[in-house]
Amino acid sequence: MVLAAAVAQFVVALDMSVVNVALPAIRTALGFAPLDLSWVVHVYALTFGGFLLLGGRACDLYGQRRLLVLGLTVFGLCSLAGGLAQTPWQLITARAGQGLGAAAAAPAALAMLTTTFTEGLRRVRALGVWSAVNAAGGALGVLAGGLLTEYAGWRWVMLINLPIVAAALALIPAGVPAGARPAPRERLDALGAVLATGGVGLLVFGVVRTDARGWSSPATWATVATAATLLAAFAFAESRAPAPLLRLGLLRSRWVAGANVLVFFSTAGQFAAFYFVSLYMQQVLGMGAAATGAAFLPFSVSLVAGTLVATRVTATRTPRASLVPGALLAAAGLAWFAFISPDGGFLTDVLGPCIITGVGVGLVIAPIVAAATTGVAPREAGMASGLMNSSRQLGGCIGLAALVTIAAHRTGTATDPAALNDGYTLGLAVAAALFVLAAVVAIGVLPRRQAATPVPQPAASTENRLEGTPS
Repeated sequence: MVLAAAVAQFVVALDMSVVNVALPAIRTALGFAPLDLSWVVHVYALTFGGFLLLGGRACDLYGQRRLLVLGLTVFGLCSLAGGLAQTPWQLITARAGQGLGAAAAAPAALAMLTTTFTEGLRRVRALGVWSAVNAAGGALGVLAGGLLTEYAGWRWVMLINLPIVAAALALIPAGVPAGARPAPRERLDALGAVLATGGVGLLVFGVVRTDARGWSSPATWATVATAATLLAAFAFAESRAPAPLLRLGLLRSRWVAGANVLVFFSTAGQFAAFYFVSLYMQQVLGMGAAATGAAFLPFSVSLVAGTLVATRVTATRTPRASLVPGALLAAAGLAWFAFISPDGGFLTDVLGPCIITGVGVGLVIAPIVAAATTGVAPREAGMASGLMNSSRQLGGCIGLAALVTIAAHRTGTATDPAALNDGYTLGLAVAAALFVLAAVVAIGVLPRRQAATPVPQPAASTENRLEGTPS
């Protein structure tokens, strides 16, 4: 089961970064307009983030294995369609479908682990494997994207998903139980699904389009305001729904609430770091796509090392014991990155901070999953998993868009390496500050004790309705 969940999460994480290095080749091959090219990345984030809560709750109601198989199948078919695309709209449509498939597969894979392994050493190890694979997929995506684009062609950044999806589907029959069918009265919260998907989707849409419209644009403010209105309506509707998409009582747990805020800040810093360091190596140091991808290998190795240490620490202490030093170590690594120079090099400016940051991020990502699902009832595992993945996706999208704007403001219209370097250093310094904020949240919100704080449960009448038994 752990292997099946890990492979499924790996391909989802891989696809968030593997396309980035191939964008120039995609633009040339398919004739993308400059302003439309970013949608190859943005549409995946839009559908993935927008449908995560829906996918997470569907896992609880219709079965984790069913959603995992469905999500992986959709993801694989859309990867094939993207690899065969002949026009821009075909590729963008395929990327949207990949996001939908990922929104079902990601929470299903995580929910399987949290419901199968009881809280303790086995669960910590299982979530450690999941976390390491998730982070390694994102890091190795840069390497794979560079190598595939340079030596095999851009279409292989899409087609590479097919054997990985096939391997995950082959592991499911033997390693993942079918699960029980939902009770007759268990129904998906249709109103909540529409409000949550619309609200999160519009929020992601408004944020990712700031690269073209800017944060001060009336269109940006109107989109974000509409998203906030839909999310407020979602919270109101969920407080009265008999079987909510997201039970608001879940957020009264210090573990769940604190972990989701923490993952938002840490992912915002991590995504921005990947972006700025990758551009620094290509646009300032003049490294090629394959060399840039290979340069992230030390980060991947150190990240796995940090995850292994975090797993050992969390097995005997609370997740907080690893989260605080991990966030501070990642902040230190990013602060070191903020001293990059236009006249620098990989060995002098990248390698050292890459290792420090990788270990720090590894110490964070493994226990943060355990913290976000601590004390959660098995029947709400998909709900908690979808919530955490939504926080991760929103943190990445909003943080990256905000930091890109900050860096661009520093750079202005200049395109010389020195000016670009100034923008990247500012963005990396702010990314370091986000990890400091994550450490503050871990210190101030997460409980100190080993025993999990019980997640408040719904009232008896609601409980009965959820289980499909008479009140």
